[in-house]
Amino acid sequence: MHNSIKRCMALLSAVLLLLTANGQDPEFRTEEPKPPALQRFYFGGSFGLQFGTVTNIELSPMVGFWLLPRVAVAAGPSFQYLKAPGVGTTIFGGRTYLQLTLVQDLSNLIPVGAGTGIFIHGEYELLSVEKRYVTLVYEDEGRVSSGNFLAGAGISQRTGRRSSLNITFLWCVSSDQYELYSNPVIRFEMYF
Repeated sequence: MHNSIKRCMALLSAVLLLLTANGQDPEFRTEEPKPPALQRFYFGGSFGLQFGTVTNIELSPMVGFWLLPRVAVAAGPSFQYLKAPGVGTTIFGGRTYLQLTLVQDLSNLIPVGAGTGIFIHGEYELLSVEKRYVTLVYEDEGRVSSGNFLAGAGISQRTGRRSSLNITFLWCVSSDQYELYSNPVIRFEMYF
């Protein structure tokens, strides 16, 4: 747990250092007035379905806020139903993330199309899992909590004035006790 907090603090410190250093760069300065707080909120999340030998249904809505033109924070609940041969479980909890947009429009650097951006992403999630699912001992009863810190990067494709489709590649860099992910974790998300 303490290593997760140390890593999270190190990531936040690095982001703040980047923001301070890049505040001097003309590309990072904006002459436009800051939009009102209500216009800086955004909504979305991810939804996943898998059927067959393994059934996996995942729903993770998010509410976010743009602190600065390139820095966003978000939080939301997460629910997953997983059924495989011999195992059926529900996983639920919440997650929060910090996202820093490195390039808002890649077409300013290379001609790849309008509205494609690149970002880095740091996330912490706390999930409740059935004990027998993580210990693989059927007699284990009850639930346990698993805290995971994920970090990575992604690509954002703007689909409208306030909407985008994101593909995020994450690695679980720290887990409290139980490994729930195999790396990398790939997410497809929609925000508006």
